[in-house]
Amino acid sequence: MEQVTPKLFLVARSTFDYNAFLQFLADEQVSWLQTPSATDPENIVEAAGRVCYMSFGTRQYRKDNREYIHNLLRQGHESVLEHVSWSFILTGVSRGFSHQLVRHRVGFAFSQLSQQYHDEKEARFVEPSIIARFPHLSELWRRSVDDARHVYQELVAFLNTEEFRMLSQLDKREFQRAMRTAARSVLPSATATKIFITANARAIRHFLTVRGGIPGDAEMRAVSALILSTLSKEAPALFADFTLETWSDGLPIVRQIDLTNEST
Repeated sequence: MEQVTPKLFLVARSTFDYNAFLQFLADEQVSWLQTPSATDPENIVEAAGRVCYMSFGTRQYRKDNREYIHNLLRQGHESVLEHVSWSFILTGVSRGFSHQLVRHRVGFAFSQLSQQYHDEKEARFVEPSIIARFPHLSELWRRSVDDARHVYQELVAFLNTEEFRMLSQLDKREFQRAMRTAARSVLPSATATKIFITANARAIRHFLTVRGGIPGDAEMRAVSALILSTLSKEAPALFADFTLETWSDGLPIVRQIDLTNEST
């Protein structure tokens, strides 16, 4: 059986229109000393934060973008991070994982592969790493998910007939929905799925804080590590207080540095 591992594809990001922002500054008769190395998401967060106090020109106390954002994070002033978002496609994760992921509603949007419309006859499965470490458990697990897939295939073959459609009194579209809904009931939570995710920076930081460091959930840790690795390149200042370490099982774990006790 093919090994299934999570993959993350960054497909959309926030962009900063510097020329439009310059027009705003000119209208207000102020200037902004921009940090040349700052990325678009970092510029958006800084611009949003400075508008709150109009801290431009002579009032631009913290001049460096990274220093400015660090101070926001230290004080817990993260509302301006909601102006920045990214969209990902996440594959190679289990339905069990997705049930936990979609509980994060504030600042997140999800579009997930539908088992009602997608044929799962060739479904793949995500083997838990703790089971994969033991050959006899891995073999038992693989037999179980193979059996579930075969039963799904048999149920679809048996139900997907004109005789059953007429008996159900459903049109073709609704019959397909009913048939696959019934058949999918035998598939395990290890069934692999795909999810399109959009989330803002503040929501992602919260997700990494509460999910990335759970030792007992290796799949959640692996996905958190993918997200952090990706966004640390996109906007390093926004995720500078997160680090990646290796847990005793050899898989990554996300740690967060406490900034609240730092002096100004």
